[in-house]
This record gives sequence, C-alpha cells and structure tokens, in this order.
Amino acid sequence: MKNTLKYIALAAVLVMGASSCEKFLDRPAEDNYNSQNFYQDADQCIQGVNYLYNSPWYDAIRGFYRVGECFAGNYYMGDKNPYMQFTVNGSNDELRDMSYSLWGVNAHATTVYNRLKQTTGVDKAVVDMCMGEALTWKAFAYFFLVRSFGDVPIIHDMNSLIANNSYNSVPKAPKEDVYKYIVMTLEKALTLLPKKVANKDGRIDYYSAEALLAKVYLQKAGVTGTLNQEDLDKAAFYAKDVIQNSGRELLEVYSDNFRMQNNKNLEALISWHWDASCQPWTTQNSFQCDIAPKGFDEFADTWGQWAGPTIALQDQFHVSALENPADRHDIDTRRKATMLLPGDVCEYLWTTNGGFDYLRFFYDENYGPSGGSNASEGSLNSPTGAMCVKFLYGDGEDHKAALGVSAGRMANGLATHVLRLSDVYLVYCEAKLNGPGTSTTDALALECFNAVRRRAIPSWTDKTSITFEDVFKERNLELALEGDRWYDYVRVGYYNTAFAVNDIMNQRRNAWDKSLDDACKAYYNGGAWDMSDIQYDEDEFAPTEAAIISKLGSLPFPSEDVVYNQKLDQDVEPFDFSTVEF
Repeated sequence: MKNTLKYIALAAVLVMGASSCEKFLDRPAEDNYNSQNFYQDADQCIQGVNYLYNSPWYDAIRGFYRVGECFAGNYYMGDKNPYMQFTVNGSNDELRDMSYSLWGVNAHATTVYNRLKQTTGVDKAVVDMCMGEALTWKAFAYFFLVRSFGDVPIIHDMNSLIANNSYNSVPKAPKEDVYKYIVMTLEKALTLLPKKVANKDGRIDYYSAEALLAKVYLQKAGVTGTLNQEDLDKAAFYAKDVIQNSGRELLEVYSDNFRMQNNKNLEALISWHWDASCQPWTTQNSFQCDIAPKGFDEFADTWGQWAGPTIALQDQFHVSALENPADRHDIDTRRKATMLLPGDVCEYLWTTNGGFDYLRFFYDENYGPSGGSNASEGSLNSPTGAMCVKFLYGDGEDHKAALGVSAGRMANGLATHVLRLSDVYLVYCEAKLNGPGTSTTDALALECFNAVRRRAIPSWTDKTSITFEDVFKERNLELALEGDRWYDYVRVGYYNTAFAVNDIMNQRRNAWDKSLDDACKAYYNGGAWDMSDIQYDEDEFAPTEAAIISKLGSLPFPSEDVVYNQKLDQDVEPFDFSTVEF
C-alpha cells in the first residue's frame, strides 16, 4: 500500500487544486484555491466533488477491462496474455495501476467528504448532496476492490493512520467486513443525497446510490459460502424502489446508451464523465486507444488491432465471424452495438463517411476519418475476426457533432456508464432466484427480464418463468464488454464455485487457427465468401480449474505494496466497526 498511502497523503493537497474539466456542471471562474478559502459557497462545494467523476478513476480503466472482460472470456488479447491464462501476478502493470487508482478514489473521496463536513454558511442541501456523492464514489471504489482482491484493508480514517504512523501496518479485513463497510457507507449516502425523479443531470442522486446498494447486497449474499436470504431480499427491495420510483427508464434504442449525445440519460445511474480538453491530464477518456484498430481516428492514437471480442462472446450472441455476412441473421440488436463482424457497418460512427464499414476500413486506402487517407495497416488482424464497438466515440467529426468540440490525442468526452438501469432490472431478477438450477414467476422479475429482452429483440415473446441460467446469460448479453462480467463469476463463485468454473472452462476463449484477412480481402474485392479452411484453434491455451479458482475474487496485491505492508501477506483481522463515524 505504498502508493495507496501516497494517495492518502497527497489527497488533502490535490483536492484543492483539482477540478473536473467536464462541462456537465457549472463551475466558479476562479482557478486556484487553498484549504482556507475553498468551499465558501455552493458552486465551490460542487466543484470540489466534480473531479471524483473522472480523474482518480483514469488509471483503473485498463485494469478493470482486463479483469472484467479478459478473465471472463469476453475479450481476447492473445494466448500469452496473463489475464487470458489466469497467471497475472503482483508485478502486472495494469493490475497495479488499477489497484492504486481505486485506493486513490478512496483517499480523494474521503478527503472531499471530510472537508465538506467542516463547511459552514453554505446551503445545507448542497453540502449534503456533495457529501453523499463523495461517499457513493468511495463505496464504489471499495466494491471494485473487494470483488477483485477479496480481503482488503478498510481505511476509514486516513488522518489517524498518518498521525500515529501506522499506515504501513494496516491489516486485511475479511471480505464479509468489507461488504458491511460498503453497505454502511451507502446507507449514510442515502441520508444525504436528494431524491431526483427522472434525474438527467449526470450527478449521483439517492436512486443512484440505492441502485449500487442493491447490487452490493446481491454480491454480498453468497460471500460466506451459502446464499443469505436476507441479503437477497434487501437486494430485491432496493432494486424495486429504483425501478418503480426513480422515474428512470430504459432508452428505447440499446446502442444510444453508448453515444456521446446521451452522456446524461435516464438509463445511466452512475457514470464517469470525461472531458477531451484533458486539463488536467486524466480528466479525459482514452479508452478508444486500447480497443480500436490502428487508424481508426485521425490522432494516430489507436493500437487495438491485435485484440478483439472473443469467439465465446460470438457464441453467446449465436453469430460467428466465419459466417457469410449475407447469411447472418442475428436478431439481437445488442450484438452490433457490442462488436462488429466482417460485413458490418456501424451507422453512428464515422458519420461524415456514411458510417464505419468494418471491411472497407482495412481494404480501401482512401477511406478514413473525416474523409481523409486511411492509416490502417491494410489487413484485418483481429485473431477472433471481431472488433469492439462499445466505448468507441468515432472520429473527430463525430465528437464535434455530439459535444461541440473535437477530440484530441488520447482524449475524448464519451461518458463511461458504470451502472445502468438495465443492470438493476437484472439484479432484481437474480435476487428473486436462489442460485443455479432455480426459477421464478415473480411478476416484477418477469416484467424486468422481458423488458430487457424486448428492447434487444423486437420480436421477443415474453417469458412466463425465468431461470437463474436465463438471467446469468442475459447479464452478459446486456452488459458485455462493460467491465462487469468477471464479477458475475466472482459472485456466483462465492457459493457455487463449480458453476462459475465450469462455465468458464466451456467457453471458446481462444482464437481461430488462421487469420481471416485473406478470405475477407478476397470477399471485399468481389470474390466468394470462403472460410472453409478456418476453424477454432483447439490446441491453444485453455485455463485449468485450479488457475481459475486461484483468481476468482482473490487477485494478488501489487508486489511493492506487500513489501511495504507485510500484513497484506498475513491472515485477516476482523475490522473494528466501533471506530467508524461518518
């Protein structure tokens, strides 16, 4: 926790100088504040919490995607990738950065909260709202930490740790205690946050925190090894309140969730809000760089051509990159909003070019961002034949049309929705079940499940009973590539490890045995579609049961943290909740 405590020590200083570049909120004109003159009015209180919506999370994105999607079998990054092989260790850069970023969120959110507690002479409703937002972000950071690393330290009072010089000897708390702490934090946030019906301002409100609390209770329900009915009931209770009373609703078109003009919408409950101006650095979204192929935008900042959505995810949608595009009849509209396959065109990317044509991008040298020269490698290099669509904003013209300003190198303003209403619908459904092999006819669960399916498949015939397996699969179809799938396996793995492990081991996680490039190029140039000599590579790496179990909710801590705080390598110690005061 060396860098963890670095964040804690610096948070008190950084919070005064950091302000979000995001334009989704008004900010005072002043640029520099110190601890004596800050938080003097409502605008400054709001500014003081704004940056929690982006900057501290920036370094978590690569890690959360590799953990959430590569481990889960949704995203392929090569058979030697440690996230594909379940061999990641404490020296892994992305895991380290994710860990430090999450602890940084905790440090900053706590500092902001404590500063706001000392504020006087400002509208109490505004101060309370900002305090509630800070606590919700703190809880979300811990939610990522406990689901990823398992037993982790609970750092509630940073100042006392620094004062008594005990910051390098904080013991791990059992994950049951960590979940309890998250619940306590969110319960406090609920007493502070306003209830905004049909909230569309992009800020966390009561129902945002309540939705997260429902998801926490569902995850917590099996943490002791058996499902706790009281936790399931609470998950259902809080989810139901959000569903019925928040005024939130699903967007009519699924793909609209991931478009910049909908950065704030009625389905998005909690989001990271980014700004392309990147002043300061880390307030911007850089995710397109990692997942888009070379040449995708005009800023020479994309390098994701050697990765892509897995064949396992294609199987989930009942499609294949080997299928003749003319014969492809996938009926789930979420598929093209999740990944592109040969022959696909995404109409809402590269709009000045009439949409992004997946094959033309590689084989037409005059086809490129903003009508310019294409800088792609001229070949389809994805080992799975697929390309991620979620989290792509397009080119500079797309960005300008949506937000009024162009994107920049490694910088865009596409919001990242980390908790959507459809997720809460499915949380309710799962909370009304009792694990694998069970079913329910609960009226609201059916209403929620069918609403999610009906949006995705207009011809859908409503179910009159749903099983756990229905809901578990639906979560992946709805939330695939949003950084959450691995945590579904962690949740079920708490109480039914065999189900989680078997599901992963039965995935087609590897690549095709040959490149699709020659066949796709011939097809694009007018030849027949012929993938007859390409098949799934059965000889590539397949994870073992032991390897999966070793990482299921218990990732290794960064190596230098273990050296710095040797208690991270020792047994857990129960947390003393009598020390918690908000």
